[in-house]
Amino acid sequence: MIDLHTHCLFSDGELVPAEHLRRVEILGYQAIAITDHADHSNLDFIIPRIAAAAAKLNPHSRTRLLAGIELTHVPPELFAELTGRARQLGAEIVVGHGETVMEPVKPGTNRAAILAGVDILAHPGLLCLEDAQLAAQKGVFLELSGRKGHSLTNGHVAALARQVGARLVINADAHGPGDFLTAKMAEIVGLGAGLSGTEYKQVRANMEELVKRATPA
Repeated sequence: MIDLHTHCLFSDGELVPAEHLRRVEILGYQAIAITDHADHSNLDFIIPRIAAAAAKLNPHSRTRLLAGIELTHVPPELFAELTGRARQLGAEIVVGHGETVMEPVKPGTNRAAILAGVDILAHPGLLCLEDAQLAAQKGVFLELSGRKGHSLTNGHVAALARQVGARLVINADAHGPGDFLTAKMAEIVGLGAGLSGTEYKQVRANMEELVKRATPA
């Protein structure tokens, strides 16, 4: 199991990084990214602290912790700037908080995040065909969400991704211990969105690729 979109208490999650990591180690995870919510006000607070936790914890865990960030409700005009800043601060996974149907995300955010070169566009809601095509061209992965509410548009996202050749990931968007997906539940999220067994296996390969990208040479 790999999950590249989760939250600890540096934003609206419940756990310190050590317990966060231990919980998924017990579930047999290969890797997990903590991607707390950020904008210009707290980016430089969150990323270095997750990175510091990863440096201390990874030698003692079977599960690799990745330092990530979720750029959240950032004005589209500022997305490129903040994505670059996140990379400079050491973010190994940059997630763009997409236009979920559950929140008043500013229109144009999906496209801005894709153009900025985030790794993952989270819960992109009623993603349009043109933005899905752009994600495929730019190599931005589209998320199928395991989180209540955000998951309502998973079938739409999966169908568009198939149509344009965009690549998918499945994440829990976990905020506490009860949110982490088991391998079986992750499969249900994928198959429930309309993926075939073969397509679900490709999703798992996509996530492994993202973890490898984040591995220092």
